[in-house]
Amino acid sequence: MTLEVIGTYAVGVCLLIGAAFAMVGTIGLLKFNDSMTRLHAPTKVGTIGIGALLLASMVHSYVFAEGSMHETLIMAFLFVTAPISAHFIAKVNIHKRACDTPPAPPRDGTWSTLNVPEADRELELQKDT
Repeated sequence: MTLEVIGTYAVGVCLLIGAAFAMVGTIGLLKFNDSMTRLHAPTKVGTIGIGALLLASMVHSYVFAEGSMHETLIMAFLFVTAPISAHFIAKVNIHKRACDTPPAPPRDGTWSTLNVPEADRELELQKDT
């Protein structure tokens, strides 16, 4: 088996994987009912699908031509911007009250701090003695 045959199979596998992930992302975009769940499918699954398609392009360019690193820059840009844009879209949906708002944090002095409640301090002192 030559390098070209192996490269052709690798490109085919990457194309199939990328197309399958892109199809799952599209189906998820169409089937989910609210905007927050619709947001999840294309950003998570679509990123992997596009990454596999770009990987197929890189393998093809290295096996059959001089090689190209442009796809690496596209992948880096995609992997950085997709989560950020998804986060901004989710925040807009929350602020517009287009979805269920997240639950409020508990109203005590220990949530997200290093403060320890008095009852826990007493239990800790009892353990030490």
